[in-house]
Amino acid sequence: MTITDLLLLVVAGVGTGLIGYLTGLASLVSFPSLLAVGLSPVAANVTNTLGLIGIGLGATTRSARLLRGRGRRDLLVQVTIALLGGLAGAVLLLLGGNAVFARVVPWLVALASVALLLSPRLRALRGGTDSRTAALIALFPLCVYGGYFGAGAGVMYLATMLVLTSEGLHVSMILRSVLLGVSNLAASVVFVSFGPVDWPAAIALGVGCVAGGNLGPVVQRLIPPAVLRVIVALCGVGLAVWLAAR
Repeated sequence: MTITDLLLLVVAGVGTGLIGYLTGLASLVSFPSLLAVGLSPVAANVTNTLGLIGIGLGATTRSARLLRGRGRRDLLVQVTIALLGGLAGAVLLLLGGNAVFARVVPWLVALASVALLLSPRLRALRGGTDSRTAALIALFPLCVYGGYFGAGAGVMYLATMLVLTSEGLHVSMILRSVLLGVSNLAASVVFVSFGPVDWPAAIALGVGCVAGGNLGPVVQRLIPPAVLRVIVALCGVGLAVWLAAR
């Protein structure tokens, strides 16, 4: 891999981190970029999982003060669930492939996008109260999915948490980046042990993702929450259509 390829991956990583933070659709930028510099689909998938850890790191460094204000026990429980889910998802992928998920994913992403778009009404129907237990239960399969397949996982997380909890969009997006980053980290441990990792590419992409993830919260503050919610939902629908057409 040439220096030019690595520089292109750093630039692609910045775009991946920013788009991934704002929309949860990071792989739409990073995965084709890895293929473009010559990686095989399998190597690109494994390397991509490693690089995407940078989004969570970048978002955390920018918004650490918001996480410090949360209960440590609550955050630790969520991180533990994300860790176990990512490990389980990676093992399932290595054991069984992704053929089943490839057929179901478009419907899952489309459903999550509609739920995200309607989340204020759905939350109002619930009375606006928190369903913390339900949210924690839902977090595990979300993180299993993140480690197993990953496409649209960010949209699914936002939709679930905005419906089941009283968290605002800003905090939900930060937690999504952190928890899915943990899930990716856990999956990466498995992939590194059994999959073909291109380390220079993973590092270059990861450096860019840290920068893009760090920039994400800044850009988010410039976009009204209602507008951002619609943008993410529409991007999710677009992803669902694209996946269904593959």
